[in-house]
Amino acid sequence: MLGVRFLQAAALAAGTVGGLSAGAYGLLNGQSRQARSVIGISTQRPLNADGVYLPEDPLPSAGKPIRFAMIGDSSAAGLGARSVDALPGVLLARGLADESGRAVRLCTYAFSGATTRDLEPQVDNALIEPPDVAVVIVGGNDVTTKMRIRTSATLLGIQLRRLRQAGTGVVMCTCPDLGVIKPIPQPLRSIVQRWSLSLSKAQRRAAEAAEATPFCAAELLSPEFRDRPELFSQDRFHPGDAGYQAAASVLLGPVCAAAGIWTTPVVSPPAQTANDS
Repeated sequence: MLGVRFLQAAALAAGTVGGLSAGAYGLLNGQSRQARSVIGISTQRPLNADGVYLPEDPLPSAGKPIRFAMIGDSSAAGLGARSVDALPGVLLARGLADESGRAVRLCTYAFSGATTRDLEPQVDNALIEPPDVAVVIVGGNDVTTKMRIRTSATLLGIQLRRLRQAGTGVVMCTCPDLGVIKPIPQPLRSIVQRWSLSLSKAQRRAAEAAEATPFCAAELLSPEFRDRPELFSQDRFHPGDAGYQAAASVLLGPVCAAAGIWTTPVVSPPAQTANDS
């Protein structure tokens, strides 16, 4: 998810790109201020629990630990989790360990506020010792900074290809449907929704072109977050412990497949039909 800076950026973009009247722009800008007053600003820093995670039933000759990387923004880093046990990287590392019977070494390169432009140094660091499998979660802050969707997708594809060329299995978690964030009032929420779904569609195409596995969060996760507000953290933007657990439960399958642990293909749902921006 993303921070409250997005609200003002969305209102501004709606006015400049959509050609809104001064009155309409004033409405959207006022709504952004209203939502910010309800949501507040998160000052929390993501927890970190990088290290080696052991399976409950290790194989007799398991070999070296699986190298697993989390790359991207605050959702990859786990902002909003109140316990290290609820960090997405930890949940997935433990799942990988149990499914493979091997130890898993977790390395988190993601940080809060990252955009797709910030993936390059993260991937640089990850490729010093290339991971066996990586999860990439990015996109919300691309909207915050009003990055063009085509630019975002191009930059994403470059970094996904670098990982794949190094032999890393990659799961790309596309931008969620930001329209599920209920503190954002209408019509601003509809603008947010369309923008995020257009970005998700472009990210999916970039992932497929790079031979990475797209994980369509807008279809596989966002409906549950829409119907279950308790999945959000106290800032009402980022997932909380229950939200990360819900996400990891459906993300584990694609991650195991990308790591070569599961051989059954994991099918992603059709891409969203929103128009590209």
